[in-house]
Amino acid sequence: MDAAGVGMVDGRKPADRVSITYLEAIREAQNKALREDPAVFLYGQDIATFGGAFKATKNLAKEFPGRVLDSPISEDAMLGMAVGAAIDGMRPIVEMQFADFSSIAFNQIINQAATHYWRTGVPCPLVVRLPSGGTSGSGPFHSQNMESLYAHYPGLVVLTPATVGDAYWMLLEAITLNDPVIFCEHKFLYYHLKADSLPEERLPIGKARIMRGGRHATVVTYSAMLHEALAAANELARDGFEIEVVDLRSVKPLDTDTILASVARTGRLLAVGESFPWGGVTAEVVSRIAMEGFHLLDAPPRRLNCKDTPIPYHPNLWAVHRPTAATIESSIRDLLKQ
Repeated sequence: MDAAGVGMVDGRKPADRVSITYLEAIREAQNKALREDPAVFLYGQDIATFGGAFKATKNLAKEFPGRVLDSPISEDAMLGMAVGAAIDGMRPIVEMQFADFSSIAFNQIINQAATHYWRTGVPCPLVVRLPSGGTSGSGPFHSQNMESLYAHYPGLVVLTPATVGDAYWMLLEAITLNDPVIFCEHKFLYYHLKADSLPEERLPIGKARIMRGGRHATVVTYSAMLHEALAAANELARDGFEIEVVDLRSVKPLDTDTILASVARTGRLLAVGESFPWGGVTAEVVSRIAMEGFHLLDAPPRRLNCKDTPIPYHPNLWAVHRPTAATIESSIRDLLKQ
């Protein structure tokens, strides 16, 4: 075990590796949880011998026999079993092959898991891992972001890690919570995002992080859009604009205080998300700032989301369907003119 509390990834310590990916951080967090807590087990379609659709559980079944279990192809049954196990004292981690498919288990998640403690006084500690977001060519059934939908319901914790360190530490913290957790891990980040090591210091769930300081405008975002926003801020810095970028990290709970403090410094707000525009996280951010921080604003707050259409298959259409660094930069420039 190294100083960061990290064990083995693919048979090698992260210290022996050039870098660790976002996906490997998720795998290692599950490894650590299985190793340290006998109540933890993994459940999902093809996650045992096959290692899951994205290999997030690769080799874990060999290391922890009987605790990494293949499920039937029924998301409803998967969550029903997990709810039962959780209220009986276990801590299941359920992997959905794609976030989109979790809608089949919607009743179990929102009517059973989310409400169980409030109906009975018995906790329901489970984690549902949702491979979220779009990749080129994935289309409408494998690209959706479901965080806004689940954040609507009391009783659920909804997490959206955007960094390698958060993918690791937030998953570990999620497993220890006595509330059901929706863990939205972005598929595009699995292999595209790497870090030299896992940080020893981490923020608690419910606390946003200032990823870049600034004074001309605030961009509030989360998940993969964080990296598009940082790229946009880098471009605007060439023209002397200092853009503050806030990573929400979790959308339920939402760290309104950090957002308000940022807007107090900059006077302008752009909320960015990859999910659909009607309602949702960006609408909630704008609503809270308009209600609690209207006096701080020098311009009307804005938000930017994907197009209000099903997600297209064609890579060229997908590229213009979601926000990008270029569209975020353009939105910020318009905001700065007001």
